[in-house]
Amino acid sequence: MPTAATPTPEQVRRRSLQSGTIGAIVEWYEYTIYGVAAALVFGQLFFPNFAPGVGQIVSLATFGVGFLARPIGAFVAGHLGDRIGRKSTLILTFSIMTVATAAIGFVPTYQQIGMAAPVLLCVLRLAQGFAVGGEWGGAAIVAVENAPRGRRGYFGSWPQIGVSAGLLLGTASVSFASWISGDAFEEWGWRLPFLFSVVLAGIGFFIRLRATESPAFLAEKAKMDAELERRKAPAAILFRDHRKPLLIAIFGRFAEAGNYYLFTTFILSYVTTTLGAPKSYGLAASMIGAAVNIVMIPVFGAVSDRIGRVRTFLIGGALIVAATWPSFALVHTGHLWAIVGGVVLFLALGHAMVYAPCPRCTARCSPPRCGTPASRSGTRWHRSCSPASPRHWPARWSCGPTAACGW
Repeated sequence: MPTAATPTPEQVRRRSLQSGTIGAIVEWYEYTIYGVAAALVFGQLFFPNFAPGVGQIVSLATFGVGFLARPIGAFVAGHLGDRIGRKSTLILTFSIMTVATAAIGFVPTYQQIGMAAPVLLCVLRLAQGFAVGGEWGGAAIVAVENAPRGRRGYFGSWPQIGVSAGLLLGTASVSFASWISGDAFEEWGWRLPFLFSVVLAGIGFFIRLRATESPAFLAEKAKMDAELERRKAPAAILFRDHRKPLLIAIFGRFAEAGNYYLFTTFILSYVTTTLGAPKSYGLAASMIGAAVNIVMIPVFGAVSDRIGRVRTFLIGGALIVAATWPSFALVHTGHLWAIVGGVVLFLALGHAMVYAPCPRCTARCSPPRCGTPASRSGTRWHRSCSPASPRHWPARWSCGPTAACGW
């Protein structure tokens, strides 16, 4: 029976959702502002010796560097999550992400320290990638483990909302910094969103420190201790006994991951560099698309509880394929509301429908004793080879094959 010092099951459930959602908002805010800055200003500031178009590509490549570290972060954090607990591991990844993001706000430019500037940028980006690789799986699995029966799809969708909310907040932060700094945005204005991350991190730490481990994990951990199973690495158990579910988790996430970044990061660069439109067009499209996604993700999470997670996922994958060409066609017009419509069409239909049931799907891929490495690893290996392109037509063609991998 719960005492005053012991949280009730409802309190545990609420705190787990708060921890996963708020933590995801802060971490993906920090991840988003790097992508936006890479698309808009990093080419000129850190790679000025390249031709403008090439510098832009190299700048976006530094964004891609973080994806290389994400599988490693997923593996390490997944192992720690089942050894020392989800809560402690999530606080660790949160700390790494915050320190790396704030440090980017202080990195000198190429003009000030030469080649050391892009090297420092890449090192900090690797740290970001490592941290976020360990973030999503832990938050998602905690939300699903604490969900009541019959509502796991809905509860699992809340960390996904945090991702879109982080995109919205990050894009809005860059837009605000651009507005208040004006012509000085490339000089110092771009640093403001990175420094503001420290304030958000304080809120995130407060929420995460109040969270508790799920009863399912504590019960399994006690069983492992009793059987001396804890001597075996959870990640080793995963690769030994659960290879098939791991592969399902990896390829399942191909359906949304690469395509998501095409319509959030690539679009910003494409709209400003190739179409010659104001950067406010791309920022507005990202913010409105993220806002719509925040609404649609829990809707499709609840739908997955009614019609099944697999059916929801498959329908969403088909909608991704169907929406890709019309979405790119709208963006390619270069008109503000057409660009907004293209991004919203893609994110609100196929992507939200695939993304919402992902936590429930990946959490089902393995038992609690190795659930954290399964969930994290399954969702990060695919991102290291997600599609990217400086032109719209390879990006457009890549959406179909990546969605097919999810099928």
